[in-house]
Amino acid sequence: MTRIKRGHIARKRRTKIRLFTSSFRGAHSRLTRTIPQQKIKALVSAHRDRDRKKRDFRSLWISRINAVIRKKKKKKKVYCIYNSFLYNLYKKQLLLNRKIVAQIAILKENCLFMIANEIIKTKIPRRLNSGKI
Repeated sequence: MTRIKRGHIARKRRTKIRLFTSSFRGAHSRLTRTIPQQKIKALVSAHRDRDRKKRDFRSLWISRINAVIRKKKKKKKVYCIYNSFLYNLYKKQLLLNRKIVAQIAILKENCLFMIANEIIKTKIPRRLNSGKI
């Protein structure tokens, strides 16, 4: 049987993986055995954190909206808190999601207060006992 030389194939495979992990710290970017493990770990973390990022941004938007609304509430110009504000937006069928409302709250507070005051002027009656009469 003839001898098959394939050292360059293994080197090529390791180099390809090493390029992915070149920015990792310490031995995780240099040692051949730990490189594939760290690559798998990095991909798992990336997959997990894509969902976590969505969660984190949603909570950031909520806290921004709530902070701006409560700040104005202390000045007695608007009486509203986050949950009632968003509930009334939903009931009035205004298509503003949390991201857009948070951007309005940060960049143009007066716009947000105009929206909130309009909602407060035309109060929407809440149904008691979850809609049952």
